[in-house]
Formats: sequence, C-alpha cells, structure tokens
Amino acid sequence: MASLNLSLKSADGSMATLKLAMNNADDSQAVIDLATHGFVADGQWHPIRIPLSAYAEAGADLGHRRAPGLRGRGRRARGQRAGGRGVLQLALSPPGPAWREANRAQAPDPDMVSSLALATGCGGPSTRPDLGRRTFAPSTGDAPTLDGIGYGPFRAGQRPSGRGPTAARSSADLRLLSPRWGMIRVYSSRGPTALILETIRALDLPLRVVVGAWIAPGEEAQNALEVAEAIRLARAYPDQVVAVSVGNETQVSWSAHRSSAEGLIGHLRTVRAAISQPVTTADDHGFWRTPESLPVAAEVDFLLLHAYAMWNQQPLEGAVGWTAETVEAISRVHPGLPIVLGEVGWATALNPEGDEVKYIKAPAGPAEQARFFSEFTAWARQARQPYFYFEAFDEPWKGSADPREVEKHWGLFHEDRTPKAALLGVSP
Repeated sequence: MASLNLSLKSADGSMATLKLAMNNADDSQAVIDLATHGFVADGQWHPIRIPLSAYAEAGADLGHRRAPGLRGRGRRARGQRAGGRGVLQLALSPPGPAWREANRAQAPDPDMVSSLALATGCGGPSTRPDLGRRTFAPSTGDAPTLDGIGYGPFRAGQRPSGRGPTAARSSADLRLLSPRWGMIRVYSSRGPTALILETIRALDLPLRVVVGAWIAPGEEAQNALEVAEAIRLARAYPDQVVAVSVGNETQVSWSAHRSSAEGLIGHLRTVRAAISQPVTTADDHGFWRTPESLPVAAEVDFLLLHAYAMWNQQPLEGAVGWTAETVEAISRVHPGLPIVLGEVGWATALNPEGDEVKYIKAPAGPAEQARFFSEFTAWARQARQPYFYFEAFDEPWKGSADPREVEKHWGLFHEDRTPKAALLGVSP
C-alpha cells in the first residue's frame, strides 16, 4: 500500500493536535489527524506511516499536484519556518525507485511525498533536501547481487597493524569466495584493500566491494588518510567498488571507538562529494533505533545495519525471526531508507569463562552456525534482503590471547580456509 512516510518530534503541547492536510485543485483539503497514526508531543521521535488510501477516504484527489502541509492550531502556514527555537522537528524519507514502481498505479504522483521537506523544523534532524540519494543496487552481469560476506584477509601471525596477506594468498581467498557470494565488505581502505581490488580486477572476478574507511576518536590524521584512500580507491576501481562505508560502529553507546556524530557526518560529506558511488556508515541496531541516529541517517544513501541475534541473548530457534523483526523495526524509524544487513552471523566457539557469556545465552558451535546460516539465507532470499554475512574466515588476531574467545570464531571457514559444517554439502 502506498504511503506517506515521515518522523516527527515535538515537546510543545500545542502540537498534540497536529494535522497533515493535502490540498485539492479547488483549495479544499483532506485532513489527517496525526495522533491517530502514532504522533505524541512528548519530545520523542515518532515514525509515522499514513496510507494514501486514508487521504483518499478523506476526500483527497491523489492525482492532483499540490504540496501537503502541516497544521498545528494555526501556528504554521505551509512551508514556513519558526523563528528562534523550533517547536517541531521533521525527518522525511522520500520514496525510492522500487517504491515508485511498486505503487505506480496507486500513487500517480509520488513526488508529492517529497514536498513535505518544506515543513517546519529548526535545528533538528531532517532529510537533507540536496542529498539526492544514490541507489545501492550491485549486480554481476544482468543479475542483482543480494548476498555478501565480510572479508578479513589476515591469517595466523597477521593483523591489520602488521604483516598482511601476499598477492598469492589474496588471490586464493577471492577465488574461494567468488563462487558463493557476489559482494565482499572490507573495513579499512588501507592495508591490503588496494591489493584486493586489483586482484579482483586482474582476475575479472564477479565480486563487488564495499570499501570501509576506519574512523576512531582522537585519530584525526589517521582518519583523514582512511577517507582519502577510500576516495582514491572508489575512483580508481569504479567497476569493483559499489559503495563506501565511513566508520564502523562509531555511534552505538558501547563502542570501543565511539566518535562524535558531527565528525562522522563531516567525513561522510567529504567522501560523498568526491565519488559517484553510494555512501553509508555501519552501526549496530542499538544506535539505528534511536532518535540520535536521524541526523546521521539523513547523510547516507542506505543504512548498513548490524544485527546479531546471538549477541542479543536470542535463542537459536528464534534468531532469524528476531533478525527480521529488527530490520522491520529499523525501517519504521527510518521509513523509505534502504536497509542492508552489514553484519549478521553465529559463532562456532566461545569462552565459557569470558565476558561474552553475559550477553550470549544460546550455544555456540558448528552445528548451531550451520542451522542459523541455512535459515537466515533462506529468509534473506525470500525477503529479497541484501546482506553481508559475518564472516568469511576465522580471525585469530582478534581479542585476547585466549584461543576460545568468541571474536575469533565467526568464520564460515576456519583460519586455514577449510570449510566449517555450514558450508559442507552446500553448492557454491
């Protein structure tokens, strides 16, 4: 069903009766009471989705091109901005190409949704009217690519700050991955990333890459180098790089490298102004659920979501259902913004004496991973949900020296590149 999608926030009690009016050719209006669609003037962000059928029932001519307007006890005219401190904030998600195509018959003029960007709001999160979101739609040949894998190329004795993979081993990895997945995600623009991209191009492998730019607080010189290299690679490898992700889990409250939203937004704008590919940032569902995520979401072309059922105390039998519900919950906070699962997975080992058992209640193991992988990929195919499974290979350099630590055991392959149970008997 076609709908208007927006988010509203106000702590002004006079906005409790806020209405959204749609104008007809004869200047009559079809008026919707936003309180009936979930808006409360309580100082919190409320995602609002209004079926266009509700406007039709209220007397709107959906084929007529006039901008909708917000009405709140006569305190705003359509398109006006409040002086001083704004009492109403609005975030709008305009419809994308898939929405337009799916709802063409029901909504002959979906651009009327975008006209809501004229509504009032001072200093609050909003969709940047000049953003012009770019579509994340990677493909290999004529086929769209929905399935991806997180790729950490470091083997035993290697790490990001030290010795990296050789060209021969990088080539072997990519040849191993390309029959199974159409996309890979890397987390830094420096180190072996240029080698990875050159190998894909030289071997003409059907792999598309989301290049990361690693961002950390207090490391502005290093951050600038990451951003500059991400830009260079996106320009140098336009057929291989399908997006750039600036920062990884830099905003969620528990992050070990939490950075300022203002700094992240600055880096996002720098990258986006310099390349033609879509730009995003990756973060946990715990951040994307919050109102604080709205200014960041306004700067990206799609949302890269981390959602681990295992880390969120979910049982194995409900893990995929929880993942689907999480995607839907985030879509309600950010209506109209495409969502790509940036990390999702199940570990094959954990330390029963480690801190991870405070958060992980379900068992880890090869059989458990195999079940989750099978059920998750079946759901993703049915839902047409793009994703990057975490991850390709176990990474022994991660975490502490304890070999049981869970961070070392998320791979679908062992560190020596032999497959785990999840891939046995599964054709590439």
